[in-house]
Amino acid sequence: MAAPRAVLLLSGKRKSGKDFVAEELRSRLGPDICTILRLSGPLKEQYAKEHGLDFQRLLDASAYKELYRQDMIRWGEERRHADPGFFCRMAVAGAAQPVWVVSDTRRLSDVEWFQAAYGAAVQTVRVVASEETRKRRNWVFVAGVDDAESECGLDQGVAFDWVITNDGDAVSLDQQLEMLLRSLRGQL
Repeated sequence: MAAPRAVLLLSGKRKSGKDFVAEELRSRLGPDICTILRLSGPLKEQYAKEHGLDFQRLLDASAYKELYRQDMIRWGEERRHADPGFFCRMAVAGAAQPVWVVSDTRRLSDVEWFQAAYGAAVQTVRVVASEETRKRRNWVFVAGVDDAESECGLDQGVAFDWVITNDGDAVSLDQQLEMLLRSLRGQL
């Protein structure tokens, strides 16, 4: 497996549009150049295995996932405390493209692991959206979720290389993404 030329660590609050931004980046760079990695995928897969649950249903935005969200968060935190790189290593296994977009970076330990593993290739990207925009996207505050480390772990302690505002203004989003892509293309 070749080392990536660029690793973009996307973070942001629920319903800020992290997945949308990740898909836009992959679409614009092309799937041969860019892959999307999700830390939550390996977490959910391992959680499903250990708890006898339907992994595919944990991946979607369903009520099924919400039934297990808080316990899954608790379980994931226990795993991370024992081994901070556990889910990161699982997420990067098999990735071969020169650009990796990690669409759900949530904790300082995730950022630190990627920086230690991939050094200068790592760039941090914060995706932000106003509370009003997030509510239009069906976000509702949930105690124990929206105030947990899984949502707030990167609210401080990281000087982001890029901040992408995703409030529904397509022209503004396009301009921001093109600036980021120009920078990336210079590294490829």
